[in-house]
Order: sequence, then C-alpha cells, then structure tokens
Amino acid sequence: MFPRAAPLEKDQTVLVVVRVALTIAVAPCRIVRTVDEPGRFGFAYSTLPGHPEEGEEAFLIETDDTGTVAFNVEAISRPAALVAKLGAPVSRMVQRRTATRYLEGLAHYVNAHS
Repeated sequence: MFPRAAPLEKDQTVLVVVRVALTIAVAPCRIVRTVDEPGRFGFAYSTLPGHPEEGEEAFLIETDDTGTVAFNVEAISRPAALVAKLGAPVSRMVQRRTATRYLEGLAHYVNAHS
C-alpha cells in the first residue's frame, strides 16, 4: 500500500502495488467505508479507473465475547483492463497470492505487537 501511513479514512486514495513476474502493477483504490466499533475494526476500498480489476475489498477484524479474534477478507471483482481480461487465470492467481500476503502481514503485525 502506498502511502504506507495513509489514514484509514473514507475517501482516502491509496495505491496497491503488486509485483507480477517481472513487472509491477499499480492499482489505485479509494476507501469507501470504515468500521471502528467495540470488537470490530476494518475498512473497505473500491477500485478506481486505472486498476486492472473492477470491484471492492473489505477487511474486518472482529473479537467475540470469548476473546477469539477473526480476520475476514471479502473481495468482489471482475477484470476491467484488457490485460486482466485476457489473463484471467493469472489475475485470479495474483488475487489469491495477495490475500495470502494480507494474512501474512497481519500475522507479522500481531507477532510483533504481542
């Protein structure tokens, strides 16, 4: 994500930067909603023109009454750019890899702060 210290605020624009083989994809997004409630924290962003996909991703961390923590990632998308349409299987692979990196990043953060 760029900028790395972007505030999680509605209407904040961010860039998702992903390495794909020998190239780097830059995908502009805008935060469309945030959640900051007792036991729930998260945000959702929507893609902007120039993003290879069209859709939305949401990230939500929830803690239940027993103290169990769950991290949910929801994504709805379809190819927008011609390269994404032609390379749909590669696009899906990149999306799965990105979701895995989200989980790894969260695990790293939790381990560093516990």
